[in-house]
Amino acid sequence: MPKITFMGAGSTVFAKNVLGDCMMTPALEESRIALYDIDRNRLEESALMLEAINRNNGSKAVIEKYLGVSMRKEALRGADYVVNAIQVGGYDPCTITDFEIPKKYGLRQTIADTLGVGGVFRALRTIPVMLDFARDMEEVCPDAWLLNYTNPMAMLTGAMLTMSSIRTVGLCHSVQVCAPTLLNELCMGYDDRVQVKIAGINHQAWLLECTRDGEDLYPEIKRRAKLYNEGKLEIGTWEERRAMLSNGEPLPGQWEERMKEEYDLYRKTGRHGDMVRLELMLRFGYYITESSEHNAEYTPYFIKQRYPELIGRFNIPLDEYPRRCIRQIEEWESRREELTKNPMLTHERSREYASYIMEAMETGHPVKIGGNVLNKGLITNLPQRACVEVPCMADRNGIQPTVIGDLPEQCAALNRTNINVQLMTVEAARTRKREDIYRAVMLDPHTSAELSIDDIVSMCDEMIEAHRDWMPEYS
Repeated sequence: MPKITFMGAGSTVFAKNVLGDCMMTPALEESRIALYDIDRNRLEESALMLEAINRNNGSKAVIEKYLGVSMRKEALRGADYVVNAIQVGGYDPCTITDFEIPKKYGLRQTIADTLGVGGVFRALRTIPVMLDFARDMEEVCPDAWLLNYTNPMAMLTGAMLTMSSIRTVGLCHSVQVCAPTLLNELCMGYDDRVQVKIAGINHQAWLLECTRDGEDLYPEIKRRAKLYNEGKLEIGTWEERRAMLSNGEPLPGQWEERMKEEYDLYRKTGRHGDMVRLELMLRFGYYITESSEHNAEYTPYFIKQRYPELIGRFNIPLDEYPRRCIRQIEEWESRREELTKNPMLTHERSREYASYIMEAMETGHPVKIGGNVLNKGLITNLPQRACVEVPCMADRNGIQPTVIGDLPEQCAALNRTNINVQLMTVEAARTRKREDIYRAVMLDPHTSAELSIDDIVSMCDEMIEAHRDWMPEYS
């Protein structure tokens, strides 16, 4: 049976989803699972949780723990699949730094993990560590597949695909939830009759086609989206709204609380949490996979010192990721006992791609995914060295991406503004030149629309110094 190594196993809830999925999959349930982390306590907590799930599933898997860099190569040795979920530098201090230093220069961010100065420095902290993984993998498991879940997805996956020989695919759940989110929030409902075509780049892939029983849904989507952004779409009672957004499935308490808060906000003010994406769709013609808080900082249109009223108009949550980190830490404290000390803990297979990919490669039964891969002629009006997100087929032969051809030109043009930053950041990680970091941040759409070149250079110098313990030297 296969060996699955999970890098960053201290990401306990995510490890439960991915590895719990594997243990619930007949083709993978007898796997040898290697948990690797540099944090002893989090590693132990994840192991306790997964061992309980395994016992309640008949103890079919073998679970092993590997702590610290000295054990990394052994964790990887003989692996068939490697799942990457690391965060270099963590929330405190690195995420805090990614927000606070730019804020001194008047540059505000929402998430800062994929693009912008925050995304660039997150990549520069992470790429050297992932290349260390790659060097170990080239020695002890050269034929393994690396399934990367860590952001910034395009930068990290692109670096692995161009700077190592390791077979890598980047995975992001925003593809799976794109059409259901859009149709349910517009009260159109989502079901298995809906067919979609999605392609572009990670967090900015485009819903190119959306049909139900062959009928193009876009005309009605755009009609309702305009009403929704004007606060005029009738969304029903709270009970009706909750059932629509959840597809009738039970929700964790904290999710339901946030949905209710957003429902009340819309009823009171006409504002909601997806206004940026719907505005971009109405302007560019197509809906984008990732959330509005992300896309607010991928473009130069919404977070602007000169137009502070846009923050309220489009309901943009500045500094959202630090708040989210604090909330997740608090929620983990409340769930710790439930997940690590519950002898009856079980798991139901989630929608995360990882176990479905492994199952397809083990059994030969193909599965369609949205994967991040190198653009080798797949999207013909995007750069060939870009990391693109396209439909892929997974089976015993690995990952076979789909050729899309040209995107609508306005969609490709917006993608290219993000790709410029991604490629320049990977180049900075390769050259270790400070000037290439400056160039990556200078090319960022949001940063360049707000700051002068001199301020960008000064900000980068401060960031480099603050992150010195997590980044290699730059000349």
